[in-house]
Amino acid sequence: MLSAIVAISDNNVIGKDNQIPWHLPNDLKRFKQLTLGKTVIMGSNTFRSIGALPNRNNIVITKEMVPGEIQNLTFLNNLEKIDDFIFSDEEFFVIGGAAIYTLLMPYVTKLYITRIYETFEGDTFFPYFNLEEWKLYSSEMGITDENNPYVYEYLTYQKLFNENLCKKNRLNGLSSCVSCYFTCNLQCPYYSSFNKR
Repeated sequence: MLSAIVAISDNNVIGKDNQIPWHLPNDLKRFKQLTLGKTVIMGSNTFRSIGALPNRNNIVITKEMVPGEIQNLTFLNNLEKIDDFIFSDEEFFVIGGAAIYTLLMPYVTKLYITRIYETFEGDTFFPYFNLEEWKLYSSEMGITDENNPYVYEYLTYQKLFNENLCKKNRLNGLSSCVSCYFTCNLQCPYYSSFNKR
C-alpha cells in the first residue's frame, strides 16, 4: 500500500529552497519511527536534499539518472512498477517533493500529516486533495517546547470509498481497484468484480 507522510504549514507550504523552512525535532523523530525499516519513495530534488535515508529502502523516481539498484537505493524512470507498491501488503511511504506527491496521490490510501499551525514563506506546496474523500483516523497534538516552538498536530487520514472514482476506473478498463482497494474492499459493492493483480 502507498502512504504519504508530510509536514504542512497553515498556508500549505512544505518547503523553501529545497529545504524544510522550520525545525521541529519531534516531527523528525516521528518520521523516523514511522519509516524505519520501510521503503520510502522520493523525487530527485528530495534525493539531492536528503540523500538516501539509512535503514530504509530508498526509491527515487527521476528521469535524470539511469534506472538501477545500489544497496538500499533504487532509481526508477517511470511508474511501471506502481502496482507493486499499491497492491503490496508492505507499506510504502511517499516522502516528497511536491511533484512526487502530485504524481502519486491518486494511489495513496493513507496520509500522515503533521499540520503546523503557523504560516511560512515557501516555494513548494502540498497538492490539493479533497478532505471529503478521506476519513480522519487519528489526531494528536504535538508537544510545544523550546526545541519545538510551534503549535502542531499529527493527523492520520484513511482514504474513503469513492464510488465515482471506482466507476471511472472500471470504465477505463482497470482490472482491479486502485484508490480504495485496501480501505474499503469489504464494503465495496464492486469488489467481487475485481481481481487483485
